[in-house]
Amino acid sequence: MAALGWLTPRRRSATARSVLAGEAAAEAARKSSLQLEQEREEAAAAESAVAEPEFPVVGDVRAAAFFDLDNTVMQGAAIFHFGRGLYKRKFFQRRELARFAWQQAWFRLAGVEDPEHMQDARDSALSIVKGHRVSELMSIGEEIYDEYMADRIWPGTRSLAQAHLDAGQKVWLVTAAPVETATIIARRLGLTGALGTVAESIDGVYTGKLVGEPLHGPAKAEAVRALAAAEGLDLNRCAAYSDSHNDIPMLSLVGHPYAINPDGKLRKHAKDRDWRLRDYRTGRKAAKVGIPAAAGLGALAGGTAAAVALHRRRH
Repeated sequence: MAALGWLTPRRRSATARSVLAGEAAAEAARKSSLQLEQEREEAAAAESAVAEPEFPVVGDVRAAAFFDLDNTVMQGAAIFHFGRGLYKRKFFQRRELARFAWQQAWFRLAGVEDPEHMQDARDSALSIVKGHRVSELMSIGEEIYDEYMADRIWPGTRSLAQAHLDAGQKVWLVTAAPVETATIIARRLGLTGALGTVAESIDGVYTGKLVGEPLHGPAKAEAVRALAAAEGLDLNRCAAYSDSHNDIPMLSLVGHPYAINPDGKLRKHAKDRDWRLRDYRTGRKAAKVGIPAAAGLGALAGGTAAAVALHRRRH
């Protein structure tokens, strides 16, 4: 065993210098540990300061969410999809379909609402449904949703709405589309209900006139204000979602405004006011506004295809 003695470290008495080295190392370790702990605490405090608070707040029943429909919840305009379904059921002729198709193509290419086009579409729809029973159009609307609308719901926006529902809050659609169409869509998506344009009916039959005006722009804000008062909601705790600068009055009402797939004017307005933005469109401009593939164009009975070709020739 003596031969292995060189492997065993020899005991040496501590010198003043070694004691000093040990004490210095211990003090440095203690200081570095305290410094690291302080840095971690400061980082955690900074992170909590910049992190968004939990939203929507679970259990806050005085809060609700209001969602625009066209190009916010659904690609394209509900009134145009509804028109396609009515054409399929022989409610009007090909000439009127061509006008619907062109309006829809323009809407999808531009990605914004044109008041003149939207008014023309509503006038056309009112003349088409005049004399028909409300119950008949509601039944047909269910079929049209399955045919033309169900596959055009933005998954991202649908998830936002579901987050409010999961938090125990009510979620409403707010749209210029007919209230019957909006109600069908809200029910299919499991939402609370819908605010929409009301067409006059007598004894359950459409007269071809509106009650008041289309629910558009400032009218949406008034509808939200009225519903909030009736429901006992605190608008500062509510959220609103839209793609269009036309809905700035509605978005400005609530404490949590969101710009969803925003047009240029709304994007700038939202950035200037530090509103939240979400964009679920991808790729180049054509994809961003949801232009359908060739098969989808054919589904518009040739009208939209012609409109797109005309747009390309002009540009």
